[in-house]
Amino acid sequence: MNPVEKTIRGVDGWQRRFGPAAFVFGVIKKFGDDNGGVLVTNLAFTAFLSLFPLLLVLTTVLGLVAANNYRVRTDVLNAVSHQFPMIGHTLTGSVSALQRSSVIGLIFGMVVLIWGATNLAQAGLFTMAQVWNLPGPDRPGYFPRLGRAMLFLAMLGGGVIATTLLATLGNFGPGGFWVTIVSAIGAGVVNAALYVGAFRILTPKTVPTERLLPGSIGGGISYTMLQFVGTFLVGHYVRTDNAYGIFATVLGLIAWIYLAVRITVYAAEVNVVISRRLWPRSILQPPLTAADRVSLALQATQNRRRPEQHVDVTFDDQAPPPKRPAASP
Repeated sequence: MNPVEKTIRGVDGWQRRFGPAAFVFGVIKKFGDDNGGVLVTNLAFTAFLSLFPLLLVLTTVLGLVAANNYRVRTDVLNAVSHQFPMIGHTLTGSVSALQRSSVIGLIFGMVVLIWGATNLAQAGLFTMAQVWNLPGPDRPGYFPRLGRAMLFLAMLGGGVIATTLLATLGNFGPGGFWVTIVSAIGAGVVNAALYVGAFRILTPKTVPTERLLPGSIGGGISYTMLQFVGTFLVGHYVRTDNAYGIFATVLGLIAWIYLAVRITVYAAEVNVVISRRLWPRSILQPPLTAADRVSLALQATQNRRRPEQHVDVTFDDQAPPPKRPAASP
């Protein structure tokens, strides 16, 4: 055994014995097993393409529902823009309401836009199916996916209402330390609730809701911290420079969406790792741990495409063959 391998095996033995390190490495390993980088890229790209249609739908609906209430429209758009530090107001200020000379034209345009925006939910469904290693026959068909996409869009609308109410807290008294603290706690609670709702809609129904809570809470807290750090950096270190123009706005938007999506996928992986006890994992193999065998077996069985097809996984070492986890869909 060379010195490098000896060192790595020493670190491997320590992380498997130390619970927190073993759990963190288990989440990272599961992310890699699922090609998490590809899932993040696909979901981030779809979110980027779906953002402008969603904003167009939002501004159009606001123009119809709150046509005579400028304050409501402003509060809602400000709440949405706060989700994207530095570029939020640029985005919302660049989107105008969809207008048509006839009601039929407006309805048709709204339907087409909503149809295109459902691609975000479809990408989310695919991501959750991959993260939970769902076999092909157990994945929802087209119409169930479409129904979940509509629920997902409705949940996003509820999230806009919640963030709007939260953003108005500062209007009920002078600002200060405690207002900031209450606002931060409220944002964390709202974001965690949105994660619970999104995971419940996008995750297979066979997974109990309580098993979605750890990742939802962690994802909500992490995303809230990302928002506050972004706002702090923009307010203290970033200065607007028109020389960058649209190019800087697009790059900033892509980077922000990518970070948010990466947090989301890792939060989903946390749920899977806890639900199926997929830790400790080994850095160097062999030997394989029990969690390694279960994860490898799930990677194989998720490639089943037909009900008539059966996939059995065995290993040549002395350990017993892995059993399908009870929580597996």
